[in-house]
Amino acid sequence: MGTIIVFGGRSEIGVATAARLAHGQRVVLAARRPDDLVAESAILMAAGATAVDTVAFDADDIASHPGLVERLFAEHSPVDVAIVAFGILGDAARAETDVDHALQIAHTDYYAQISVMTPLAVALRKQGSGTIIAFSSVAGVRVRRANYVYGSTKAGLDGFASGLADALHGSGVHLLLARPGFVIGAMTRELMESGVKPAPFSSTADEVADAVAKAYHRGKGEVWIPGVLRPMFFGMRLLPRAVWRRLPR
Repeated sequence: MGTIIVFGGRSEIGVATAARLAHGQRVVLAARRPDDLVAESAILMAAGATAVDTVAFDADDIASHPGLVERLFAEHSPVDVAIVAFGILGDAARAETDVDHALQIAHTDYYAQISVMTPLAVALRKQGSGTIIAFSSVAGVRVRRANYVYGSTKAGLDGFASGLADALHGSGVHLLLARPGFVIGAMTRELMESGVKPAPFSSTADEVADAVAKAYHRGKGEVWIPGVLRPMFFGMRLLPRAVWRRLPR
């Protein structure tokens, strides 16, 4: 019996992805307020997990990450899958003028991701097997005026995860990088309530999880959700900046 660890145990996408992979596995949900994960634990047990454990995890407390990863591997090896699914959207307009808010987005969505994935890669290399599932976004493929602070963190994360995947090649450890488009769910609810409409080819958390699980089982290194976004963004990279900056979110 192996273990799936979800860093961001309250994430809709993270839990939904773990549910697709949970049958016959132990799942560990790492999140703030670990005692308040009853609903998430029930989803995973219903999906066939043999047990669900919860542990305290603060994405922004980077000093605690190496020790937490070490403890999780000591207590729950072998770790088959580590899902890194935490992050914040932030307020795009506020981030343009509020440096503290901009840095908060950058810290959680990029800096803290490196802080978790680096010790994960070390532990999985030592184990000689396992997969890291990381969530980038099409927002980082070409950063847009409408949400450039958030998009820039995804661009950095995408580059880091892509490089880490190459570094892990031949080690027995794999990294699956997911690039979803606009996801309709809890993270974007306030944005939509403010009047922003979902972008074309939007997905739900369940649709993202289905695509990620399928890519995982096929041994893929990356997955775009939906797949049509891959050729679309190849073309968008060629748009003149004067046109690009006027595109909506």
